[in-house]
Amino acid sequence: MKALTWHGKHDIRCESVPDPKIQDGRDAIIRVTACAICGSDLHLYDGVMPQMHKCDVMGHETMGEVVEVGRENTALKVGDRVVVPFTISCGECFFCTRGFYSGCERSNPDAAKVSKLWGNSPAGLFGYSHLLGGYAGGQAEYLRVPYADVGPIKVPDGLTDEQVLFLSDIFPTGYMAAEFCDIQPGDTIAVWGCGPVEQMAIKSAFLLGAERVIAIDTVPERLAMAQASGAITLDFIEDDIYEEIMELTGGRGADACIDAVGTEAEPSASWDSRWDRIKVATYLGTDRPHVLRQAIHCCRNFGTVSVVGVYGGFLDKVPMGSAVNRGLTFRMAQTPVQRYLPSLMQRIVEGDIDPSFVITHRGGLEDGPELYRTFRDKKDGCIKVVLKP
Repeated sequence: MKALTWHGKHDIRCESVPDPKIQDGRDAIIRVTACAICGSDLHLYDGVMPQMHKCDVMGHETMGEVVEVGRENTALKVGDRVVVPFTISCGECFFCTRGFYSGCERSNPDAAKVSKLWGNSPAGLFGYSHLLGGYAGGQAEYLRVPYADVGPIKVPDGLTDEQVLFLSDIFPTGYMAAEFCDIQPGDTIAVWGCGPVEQMAIKSAFLLGAERVIAIDTVPERLAMAQASGAITLDFIEDDIYEEIMELTGGRGADACIDAVGTEAEPSASWDSRWDRIKVATYLGTDRPHVLRQAIHCCRNFGTVSVVGVYGGFLDKVPMGSAVNRGLTFRMAQTPVQRYLPSLMQRIVEGDIDPSFVITHRGGLEDGPELYRTFRDKKDGCIKVVLKP
């Protein structure tokens, strides 16, 4: 089959790889009908995440048609149309039974490796390094889905692939980011970044009752999309973000702040973002947490900082003194997608949201390497890429 494979920093190729096969009775094989390039994939593209091997198949936002099921899988049948969560979860362990599917204790065969870095292991993920299971991803013609009797959700008739594809990751992630904010009537929510996850967070914050959403970016197309969703927009190059948020909130700060940017924050005019970049470039640091610092400072006393951006290592100069002395609450997670799927599918069915609004670029797998570059460089107004094998 054809698939997009990793060969090193900024080297993604479309090439032939072996077809996946059933390896366990709970498996399923799907024929991929749509997949996407996620912002998290860019961390792999940029060589930020360790333990990527040459020829690893990329991708974790995937849906398709079931073409084969294992003998023990009674939840799916051939012909079912499903969306596949990016988190691989057994459904039976301590965390899965409590709804914390992204903490699954069984699905990461490389748990010992990642525990040395993070202290313990999260769930395995599709297409996301040999720290997180080494599973082949879904930017391919076919995908093997482990624990397929737990993860995939069937798609109701009448919905297009593009309406439901993002249930695999960015819609639940953006929704969880907003849910973490414990939004009350009248609240102002600040969202750093206006990429695909942040666009879902903006929409979700309004769905959950926010009065105002402040969206922060510098890319005109992304700011325009956020504004079209009802957000107040700020340009982090042109505006003093702290001063602007204080002015908009009468000096109090935002009720909650969402960091959906994570480790690869773009440099701004501030000294700390430039210092972060120098440290990472000279191997004196692992992440660039400028956005997290700013979110802490811009949050009101006893507010919430919601973190869904990807961080990989150890953060430097995080203002814990500010957080502790002002009573901030931090909420963060790798999204337990299965927890959110039924309710968010219902939101789509009822017309509360059509997640396809973020799509700007489409192509086939053969277009994938060039579209990775376009997405990474934010060229041609690119916000979200969907591939159809």
